[in-house]
Amino acid sequence: MTVNFEVVINTPVYEVDMKAGLDTLQGVSDATRIIAETLVTGKVPQRKTYKSDVRTTLKRSFKGSYGHIFSLDISDDELKKEYRKIGASAFSELMSYFMKEALYLETDELSEKAQRVILKIENSVELLIKQLRMSAMVDIHEISTKFDHDVVINYRKSLTERVPLAKFDRATGLAIKAKRTDEKLSIVAAIRRFNTNTGNGRLQLEGGDETVAFGFSTLYRDVVFATKKKFSENLDYNNGINIERWRYVEIIASPIRLPDEKIIKYVVKGFHDD
Repeated sequence: MTVNFEVVINTPVYEVDMKAGLDTLQGVSDATRIIAETLVTGKVPQRKTYKSDVRTTLKRSFKGSYGHIFSLDISDDELKKEYRKIGASAFSELMSYFMKEALYLETDELSEKAQRVILKIENSVELLIKQLRMSAMVDIHEISTKFDHDVVINYRKSLTERVPLAKFDRATGLAIKAKRTDEKLSIVAAIRRFNTNTGNGRLQLEGGDETVAFGFSTLYRDVVFATKKKFSENLDYNNGINIERWRYVEIIASPIRLPDEKIIKYVVKGFHDD
């Protein structure tokens, strides 16, 4: 069973630095394989091996910006069945979701089918994201970091239709260097996105105009119900109403910061009134 994708390195000429380009292709391969293997087996692979039943295959190149078609190949019959249960549409959604989550980027709303897949592998979600940050995302950004070329990954739905999954550039590469601090900040924010299966989401500080990622310091299943309810109720209340009427929650959180001190994620510890 084969699923086709393409990776495009946006360059002004049809060439790239070979070492950085190969590192980026390796990163794309690893990210695709790690996500796919986790989705069909429920377990995050810890080692790369050519004997794996879930592999990627580099195919032909195409003109324009430097690009290559590649495929995800699943050889094991049982794993093929698991992939078919997920389906191509939900699978591509989840590919995009996990690559963006690994870089603290805002993700699209997932379909109900994709949400059910996440619920099924909930014990592996955080480990998968961590694994992507450790190696694959570092390699993917090699060409962006060293030569300032953007990298785009598309799902090739048909011969003529492409579905954009993720875009990487020098700015997204900074997220790899983000560090969690021991600080405990008191923030006032509105919940703008909230995944009730993973506990990850986006919040907007009072007076701010951008959303920032947030999550919890423990597995979401271990977060007390009252806390979960407070987040979901705030999201429900603020949806569809003018910002002047938003309600806010006071949260205690530790920030994850970029080297320039910009905060790209808050790790929730509790509420100000706990």
